[in-house]
Amino acid sequence: MRISALAAEAGLPVATVKFYLREGLLHPGVATSATQASYDASHVRRLRLIRALTGPVGLSVGQARTILGLVDDPGDDLYATLGRAVSALPPAVDAASDDDPDPYPRARAALESLGQVYDPRFAAVAQLETALAAAEAAGMPISEDRLLGYGRSLHDIAAFDLERMPQEPHAAVEYTVLGTALYEPVLLALRRLAHQDVAARRDLGR
Repeated sequence: MRISALAAEAGLPVATVKFYLREGLLHPGVATSATQASYDASHVRRLRLIRALTGPVGLSVGQARTILGLVDDPGDDLYATLGRAVSALPPAVDAASDDDPDPYPRARAALESLGQVYDPRFAAVAQLETALAAAEAAGMPISEDRLLGYGRSLHDIAAFDLERMPQEPHAAVEYTVLGTALYEPVLLALRRLAHQDVAARRDLGR
């Protein structure tokens, strides 16, 4: 298909498709002349993925490029690849100083309380530290029972996810990286909706 048909199929303006081509997020089509190329279903799928990452997920073009680059070239280490993916996702955090022996004390204490195995270099540790510090600064620190409740529920979600991870390495990386980017907003929305549901049921039970 030509670029106009590709744009229509993906529900995007032609100018946006050309922008993604220039930025390297979308792979080139097959040249049919000096000024035209042909595109196929793989381009439609890629555009829908780019649209999801830069739209509902809220990634910048640069962040989306990082995520897509990891999907295209995941390497051999799934754990390291996931770490790079998490680093590209919000919230952005500053790297810890090599001189600080304990840069994330709140996160360390929380993860030790949960009994979780973790790598202190994993970007999510710094993200957890930032979130815990923000809650503390606002006068609403995370209590022990809340930490355990959240941690246990999320551990069950992680187990659910990993049980369904494909065995083929490239597919496993794509599942893990994109699942992190695309499913976390779903979890956030479901939590908010669950609050509404629980509150409404309590009101009805009065």
